[in-house]
Parts: sequence; structure tokens; C-alpha cells
Amino acid sequence: MSTLNRLTMLGSGVLGAQVAWHSAFKGKTVVIYDIAEEALERSKIALDGYAVIYQSDLGASEADIDAARQRLTYTTDLASAVADADLVIEAVPEVPSIKSGLYTSLAPLLPERTIVATNTSTLLPSDFAADTGRPEKFLTLHFANQIWKMNLAEIMAHEGTSRDAITQAVEFAIEIGMVPIPLRKEQNGYVLNSWFVPLLNAAQTLVTKGIATPEDIDRTYMMSGANLGPMGWFDVVGMTTAYNVMSYWGHKNDDADMLSNAEYVKEHFVDKGHLGLLSGKGYYEYPNPAYQRPDFLAVPEIGAAPEIAAIVGSASAVLH
Repeated sequence: MSTLNRLTMLGSGVLGAQVAWHSAFKGKTVVIYDIAEEALERSKIALDGYAVIYQSDLGASEADIDAARQRLTYTTDLASAVADADLVIEAVPEVPSIKSGLYTSLAPLLPERTIVATNTSTLLPSDFAADTGRPEKFLTLHFANQIWKMNLAEIMAHEGTSRDAITQAVEFAIEIGMVPIPLRKEQNGYVLNSWFVPLLNAAQTLVTKGIATPEDIDRTYMMSGANLGPMGWFDVVGMTTAYNVMSYWGHKNDDADMLSNAEYVKEHFVDKGHLGLLSGKGYYEYPNPAYQRPDFLAVPEIGAAPEIAAIVGSASAVLH
């Protein structure tokens, strides 16, 4: 059993809010920190949505929901946020300079016992270990989006992480109902994002280059039995996170397609405030996205053939 009962979540965005809510639901005392009150207010709205999901999908009672809410507090003051933390999980934007700056500010404020984990999607714990001032107590604890059903936690250490810190992190993950996925060595993208990011990037390339519509891309994926396709996943992940990841790795790897995809997401979504599921609009509109319609994967009527042929024909005319 871990001693990690007091959690501070740094960052109240999509995944930060989910981890905070789920941990409180599972009995942990949680402080949610963000740099602005507006961000915390958005997080509270998201948590109200998660409360409804936990009642409908997990069978949570009103008492369960009320108890989870009682375990949550919010603050924009970093020092008070971490003053009594057993575990701090960082879930700020996927921008190395932002993360490094936060760790440097955080280091002198932490109790000696506190373990620090990053929920970074694609970066390595060794990138930031020195900045934390406690490399032996620093590692990665990466959660998946929609944590209530994608209940996994990827645990990755760097060469300086102590075995005790790793063990406690694994115990914490199990205590909040996660399946631990241990990484045997450092890997950008871990297990999940090593295949998930290339999937989303490949799908976005089809959109950016005008090869297929988001709906048709998702249809090809959902025909396998999945209830969500890659363009729908963009909305779940959030467009800001998608842009940050593609922009960073596009520049890092000199990947022209990924940079074009990042610019597409920025221009068509981020700049317009269409940030995905939580904003109500991304590739789809919520709460009733097209991919949830009963006829989304249906065979079309024969009368639709000329319209579909015209789409293919326009491409054929260009080619010839």
C-alpha cells in the first residue's frame, strides 16, 4: 500500500482534470493547481460532466459523487498547492520550456517526501529530472484519455529514479484502479503514444492533403469494431494538445507533413476556439457527434452512388 494519499495536480486541462477527478473518486485528497482562475472554472465545469459520466457509466451514487467533490480543492497559488503533497503530477502543456520552468519553480516548495511525476505524452523523464531538484523521486506516470474506461498508467523511470519511488507510483496507480504498464527503458511516446500519435498524424495527413473527409477516415477505422475513429480522438485529446505535440515533433524530426498538420489544426481549430470535446466543437459537434448516429456506418442508398462517384470523378479529372 502506498503512502501517496495527498495528490496535487499541476494543470487542470483535459487529462489533468480527469486524473484529479478519478483520484478523488477513488479516495485520494486532491488539490488542482492552475495559473489562472478561468482555467480552474473551466475545470470545474468539466468535472461536473465527469460526475454525470461516472453515474451513468460506472454506477456511481450521489453519495460517491459528493464524497469525490469533498476531496477536491482548487488554487492558483503554487506554494500552497504543494505544501502537503505526497505526490505531484504535472500535466501542463506539452512544451519543454513550460515544463522546465514549472519544475524549477516547484523544486524549493516541495516537502522532502514528495514524489513528482510527469504525465507528458511524448517527452522523457530524463529531460526534466535535474530541473526537479529531486531526480531520485521523479518519474513518468502517464494516463490515457477517458481514464474511467481507458484505465491504464504507463510508468517510466530514468536512470536516477529510486526503486522506492517507482514502487510507490505503481501502488498509487493500482489504488486508483489503473492497470500498470511498466516501461523497461525510456521511450518517447511510451507504449500508447508510440502507436497513437503516428495514427493521428497519418489520419490528419489525409485531411490536410484533401484526400478524404474526417468522417470517411473514421468510418474506415470504426468498421473494425471501434466506437471512435482517429478524428474523433482528436476531439477527445483536445486540439491544443494535438497542435503542441505535432508542432514540437515536426520541428524536432524535420517532418514536413507533421508541421503541415500542426498548422492545419492551429488554423482551423485552435485559432477559432474550436478545441474539441470540451469546447463543444472540433472535427465534430457535441454533445451529439455524427459518429454516434445509428446510420454512421450504414450502407448508403443506391441513389447516393452518383454523388459518391462525382467525388471520385473530381479526383480522377485532376489526375488525368
